[in-house]
Amino acid sequence: MRWCPSSILHLLRCVRLRSCTRRGKNRLPLWIREISAYMRLLVQSLYFNSLTDSDVVFDSVFEPVFWTVDYVTRWFGLVFVCLVVILTSSILVIAYVVLLPLVLNTYSPPWIAWHICYGHWNLIMIAFHYYKAAKTSPGGPPTEKNDVPFVAVCKKCIMPKPARTHHCGICNTCILKMDHHCPWLNNCVGHFNHRYFFSFCLFMTLGCVYCSISGRNLFLDAYNALERFKHLDVEKPGVPVTGMGLLIGLLPPGQTHYQTAAPPYTFKDKMIHKSIIYMWVLTSTVGVALGALTIWHGVLISRGETSIERHINSKETQRLAKRGRIYKNPFSYGRLNNWKIFFGVEKTSHWVTRVLLPSGHTPHGDGLTWEAFPVKKDLIPV
Repeated sequence: MRWCPSSILHLLRCVRLRSCTRRGKNRLPLWIREISAYMRLLVQSLYFNSLTDSDVVFDSVFEPVFWTVDYVTRWFGLVFVCLVVILTSSILVIAYVVLLPLVLNTYSPPWIAWHICYGHWNLIMIAFHYYKAAKTSPGGPPTEKNDVPFVAVCKKCIMPKPARTHHCGICNTCILKMDHHCPWLNNCVGHFNHRYFFSFCLFMTLGCVYCSISGRNLFLDAYNALERFKHLDVEKPGVPVTGMGLLIGLLPPGQTHYQTAAPPYTFKDKMIHKSIIYMWVLTSTVGVALGALTIWHGVLISRGETSIERHINSKETQRLAKRGRIYKNPFSYGRLNNWKIFFGVEKTSHWVTRVLLPSGHTPHGDGLTWEAFPVKKDLIPV
């Protein structure tokens, strides 16, 4: 018996129809099918076109990890903000309840004026810039049709991206001049709040260094006092009386130990010393860690680039170096001009009113268009 081509095709259709019928009876839950389709899409993206490289493969393989981190960071943002508020408030309570009375009783009037003025100025700068950095929107590209030039199309938003704009997976939107997503702010750091973020880091570092340096001697005294208290606690509360002492009636009947006086410290003293140690350790640790971060961002600002652009510019520098060419950052206007543009300094008095005092002025430019490769001149003559 010979099989003709039409008979074979008919048999294959029947087998496929039966398999589809069985598959319809045993359909998997929707969420499992969605995950399966998502994983198939990831695998297919590895060989989608000829532009596939190591970065595409890395992003595809680690996409579930990135999604998990973004999801956790998004929901824990409020926890980090509350942690910042609680830790800062604890230092303020110690400063006002423990340290301020000590300063008023022991320091000279000039030193009292210095500590009160500098401490409250630093506190105002920290509180103002933290609030503005957390509540100010970093800015995003317009969603409606416009004539703004763009350099790419976001593969997540499917929207045009202007220069220096990047997509934030945690905020799930594109950010103008994005630097990074800060969980301690529960907000992205971008064009409109980058200055607030850096100023907060700067003044928080100055405040921690101020507390660490001015409280060093207090920390040493409190630590030594606690060590003495420990030795006193180990000692026995009384001295045994034996022999002739019992016969001559040094102690009442039935008592064999002479009761010593109460220790010269109280529970309040212990809490004061421990709070001073807590304040010094916390401010010193935060001062070192946040100081390093502040210095790093200061270097980036001097170069006219963000954290993301630093990575991109490094790769471009290496790529062009292999071809014997030199890469130049198109958005760097010179170190001094970069700082002027970042702080919004347009005249000499702005170094005080916009840098050393709280100021809510908007940054230079709209964040949508940038002057690339500017002429080497003082853009803001100050």
